[in-house]
Amino acid sequence: MGLAVKRFVGELPVQAVYDIRTNILKKPMDIAVLRRKLPEIGQGHVLRFYESMDSSGRQNLIRQLQSLDFQNIADLVQTHVRIKPAIALPAGIEPVIPFPHTPDADRRQLYEDARKRGGEILAEGKVGAFLVAGGQGTRLGYEGPKGEYPITPVKNKPLFQVFAEQLLAHSRRAGRTIPWYIMTSDINDMQTRAFFHKHHFFGYEEESVFFFQQGMMPAFSMDGRIVLSEQDSLALSPDGHGGSLRALEKSGALADMRRRGVEHLSYFQVDNPLVYCIDQLFLGLHEITGSEMSSKTVPKANAMERVGNFVMGDGVLQVIEYSDLPESLATQTHPDGSLRFNAGSIAIHALRVSFIERLNEGGRLALPWHRAEKKVPCLDDRGQLVKPDKPNAVKLEQFVFDAIPLAKNAMVYSTERRDEFSPVKNAEGVDSPETCRRDQIRRGAKWLKDVGVEIPYRGKEPDAKIEISPLKAVVAEDLRGKTLPTKQVKAGGSVYIGE
Repeated sequence: MGLAVKRFVGELPVQAVYDIRTNILKKPMDIAVLRRKLPEIGQGHVLRFYESMDSSGRQNLIRQLQSLDFQNIADLVQTHVRIKPAIALPAGIEPVIPFPHTPDADRRQLYEDARKRGGEILAEGKVGAFLVAGGQGTRLGYEGPKGEYPITPVKNKPLFQVFAEQLLAHSRRAGRTIPWYIMTSDINDMQTRAFFHKHHFFGYEEESVFFFQQGMMPAFSMDGRIVLSEQDSLALSPDGHGGSLRALEKSGALADMRRRGVEHLSYFQVDNPLVYCIDQLFLGLHEITGSEMSSKTVPKANAMERVGNFVMGDGVLQVIEYSDLPESLATQTHPDGSLRFNAGSIAIHALRVSFIERLNEGGRLALPWHRAEKKVPCLDDRGQLVKPDKPNAVKLEQFVFDAIPLAKNAMVYSTERRDEFSPVKNAEGVDSPETCRRDQIRRGAKWLKDVGVEIPYRGKEPDAKIEISPLKAVVAEDLRGKTLPTKQVKAGGSVYIGE
């Protein structure tokens, strides 16, 4: 089922880089070349400790430097580091009208056709799953990749297992394994791969899983010099979720998709166990409307919720960050008191592979860069580590939603927060493991109640721990007509509905 994936990308010794697109081992850039090129872009200082390094340190620094686009670095220093670009908002900002979650009479046939078409492109092998999983679980108190974090309310399954079981269920339904592209980062790549091997890929077909690393960008001092975190290392950080679209090209993932016949990607992030990794209706709407990039939205929890806002800006669909949307617009209401700008972005997308290829034409990803001033520990000119107490450096990122205005026929579809959005980001409070498990229980209780199972409640909350394996049901309708282990959940009990 699909071609075998070569897993040596990112696993070779630092003195060599593999280019999967050309099947060529590229030799590292010669130090003499670096000594000539770096001063030309004002970055010669990064080699000031080179002579005192051992062989391993030298190789590490060279490996990091050869991954950079020197001309791009020089351009960004001039346009985004030494100056702070003004945020250019559209002149006219209007609310977006998304496709409704439940179709009205005029769109009932469209939705039926879309659901059918979504099933067809899955059966034809035209859909791949794309998981963005470059983060660590540090904010959750977990030392390791966030995808390893145990999150389900009964079995404590890790996030990676939740997604694997969903995709396995959809693969069985489609009659073929869905290729799964997993983007890691420099800080968690080896651990993530090891975790999957340790757990035998959670039953997923190993040859259909393609790991690759997110790109990294150096931090810059306010005057535009690349910052060193150690004598043999740049102060690097991930280049943003938008960089995932560049990493797909550089890693050879897009080439793998072309070989497999994958035409669409279902994009989701690692911190949301409620996400539908594959949504047949959503993918079908994306396909038959000719959309190059489609997105899901939910009504915002409040006017100032920290999520992006889907809007029509000068007639073009786009996302404006919560920090950039003027409060005067964010708080506008309709006569009934509901928010006028009420389409929150939840980082769930469908993208055409051909669109991602077009964004990468010319060797650079056609997305804007975003500037953030941060406190970055760095070395001074004597090689001493300095830990700043105020922002001292600029970090640059690209955001995946900035691709939406560049897409043809971009589409937004409305989903239910309770069904599909409960991220785990913080150790306590909002978007924490506690709220995420609560929301998983709520959804599981609703699914069971809808098929006639009695659910105990304490106030408005289910009075039991409930977990439904994706191998049993990936949507509520999957439970209809199936034999269940119980018709009544006991108060204070724990119920697992497994395969």
